Amino acid sequence: MTKQVEKMEFQTEVKKMLDIVIHSLYTDEEIFLRELISNGTDAMEKARYKQVSGDADLGELPLEIRIKTDKKNNTLHIQDTGIGMTREELIENLGTIAHSGAKSFIEQLKEHDSEDVNLIGQFGVGFYSAFMVADRVELRTKSITGAKGVYWESDGSGTYSLSEDDSLERGTQIVLHLKSKSKEFAKADRLKEIIKQYSSFVSFPVYVDEEKVNTVEALWLKNKKQIGEEEYKEFYKFVADDYQEPMLKYHFSVDAPIAIHAILYVPAENRELRGFGQMDYGVRLYSKRVMIQEVNESLLPKWLRFLKGVVDSPEIPLNISRETMQDSLLMKKIGKVLTGRFLKYLLDLSKKDEETYLKFYEKFGVFLKEGLASDTDNKEKILKLLRFESSKEEAGKLISIGDYESRMKEDNTEIYYMSGPSRMAIEKGPYLEVFKEKDIEVLYSYDGLDDYVLSMAGTYGEKTFVSAEMADLALEETAEGLTEEQAKELAGWMKEVLGSKVSDVAVSKRLKDSPVLVKSAMGMSSHLEKWLTMMDASSGVMPRLLEINPNHRLMISLYDHKDEDKSRLAVEQLFDNAMLAAGLPVDFPELVERINRMMEDSFQ
Repeated sequence: MTKQVEKMEFQTEVKKMLDIVIHSLYTDEEIFLRELISNGTDAMEKARYKQVSGDADLGELPLEIRIKTDKKNNTLHIQDTGIGMTREELIENLGTIAHSGAKSFIEQLKEHDSEDVNLIGQFGVGFYSAFMVADRVELRTKSITGAKGVYWESDGSGTYSLSEDDSLERGTQIVLHLKSKSKEFAKADRLKEIIKQYSSFVSFPVYVDEEKVNTVEALWLKNKKQIGEEEYKEFYKFVADDYQEPMLKYHFSVDAPIAIHAILYVPAENRELRGFGQMDYGVRLYSKRVMIQEVNESLLPKWLRFLKGVVDSPEIPLNISRETMQDSLLMKKIGKVLTGRFLKYLLDLSKKDEETYLKFYEKFGVFLKEGLASDTDNKEKILKLLRFESSKEEAGKLISIGDYESRMKEDNTEIYYMSGPSRMAIEKGPYLEVFKEKDIEVLYSYDGLDDYVLSMAGTYGEKTFVSAEMADLALEETAEGLTEEQAKELAGWMKEVLGSKVSDVAVSKRLKDSPVLVKSAMGMSSHLEKWLTMMDASSGVMPRLLEINPNHRLMISLYDHKDEDKSRLAVEQLFDNAMLAAGLPVDFPELVERINRMMEDSFQ
C-alpha cells in the first residue's frame, strides 16, 4: 500500500520567521548540531521521567543519541531514543513559531527596528537551525505512548509533508540533506569537534559513527564526596586545555539567590608574569550541561580572568539561539555570587592553609591588587587577602592587614605603609626614623602598584591608609641644634639656592639621624609618583617639598657658612641625596660634576 502523504503549508508569518532563523539568527552554522543534540537530550530526559514516575516502560532500548555520517550522499543522520512525538505533537512542536505567535513576534521586531534577537527567547525553534546547513530535512518519530509513528519532511521554503511511518521503535530520527557548501558536516571528525566543544557533558551517550564522543562527565553536577583528586585534575586539563595540574580548585553548588553549580580552578602558573600578554577569560558558561559560551567577559570581573573552569545555571534565560544572554542583571547576579564565593574560599584557605595560600599569593596576588583598584564592591574582602612584609617581622615574613590592625595602639587610627625597591632601601632611608622612635609598625611594599591601590582603597574598616612618607608624626623637641628662628632662616635660604627644584623648604619634626628628606607636594609617595609617571609620561615633574633636620650637624654648619659657594654646592648635593633616598630621578651628569668639584675643594 502506498502511504498517504498530507501536504501542509506554513503560514506567511512562519515563512518570515524561518527566513530569520536560517539566515540571521545564529552566528555560526555549527550551532545547529548543539541545538539538535539538546533537543534529543530533552526528549530523553522526558522519557526517563516518564519511567521514574511509572507512566512508561522504556524496555531494553537504551537512552542515547546516535549520529551517522554519509559523505557519499552528503547526508547526516541524528537519532535519539527519547519520548518521541504523536502526529498532533509533531504539528504543534514543529509549528511552535506559529503556535507561539509568530505574527506578534514579527511585529515586535518591526517595532524595535533592530536585529536584536533577544526578544525571541520564548520561541522554541532550535530545530529549524538545521535549515542553515540542509536544503531538505526528513524527520521520523515514534511516541512513547505507542501511537502510530509519523514522517515529516520539508525544504523550509513554505510547505511540509506528513505521513505515517512506524520504522522507529521509539524516539526521533532526523536526516539532513546537506547543502553543497556544508559538506564539512558530513565528516565525522568535524562533528566530534563540535560535540566536544558544546555538548561534551550532556547526560546521555552521544555516538558518532559508533564511537562515543562525550566521554567526560559533568563533574560539577556530581557530589563532591564521590569525586577523587585525579578526576578533578583530569577535568581541569580538559576544560583549561592545560598539561599542568591546577594549583587550586573550588567546587560548589548554591540554590539561592540563584541556582549555580561551578568548579573554579587556579592554574599552576601566571602566564602574565612570564610576559605572555593578558590572560583570556577561562570560565565556560553552561546551562543544563550544554555550553552556551566558551568566553563570557561579563560573567566575572576582569581581575578574575585567571580563573579556569565551568559554571552551570539552569536559570539562565537564553535567546532563541542560546548565544546571547537575555538578562544582563541576572548575569551580574551570577557573577556576584561567583566572585563572593571565590573570595570567601581564598579567605578560608588563608586561615586553614597559610603555606598554600602564600604560594597562590606569590603568583596571583597582582590580580587581587588589580581587583582592589577596580572592584569597589569587594574592597573589604580583597583587602583581607593582601599580604605585606612588616617592620615588626623578619625579612620574607608576610602578614595581613588584619594582623597589623590587631597590633595597633588604641589611639592610632592610621595604617602606615612604605614602598621601596627593597627592604634595605626602605629601612636605611630617612622616612622610618620617627616610626622607629615611636615604635610604630609599618607595612613594607616593593611594588609600585601597592601604593596606588592602597591610596585608592583609602580605608580598612575605620582605619585610614597613610604612606609613611606623608605621615604627620613628630619627634619630641630637643634643645640641641638650631633655634626655630635659625631653622626657618636656613630653610628660606636653601629654597632660594634650589630655586625651581622645590616648591618649598620646611623644618622637619620627624628626622633624627638624616639631614633632609624630600616628598611630593601633591601628597603622594615617591613610589606612587614613579608608578604614575611610568603610566603617563606626560605627567611631568611633580613639585617637591624638602624638609630639613634642624638638629643635624650639617644643617648647623650650613647655617654658619650659608654665604659660601661650597655651602651652595652642599645644598644642591643634599637635595639630590634626598631624591636618591626616595628613589626619584636626578641629573646624574650634574651630580657627578658637583661631587668632583666638592672633592677638589676638600683638598685646597
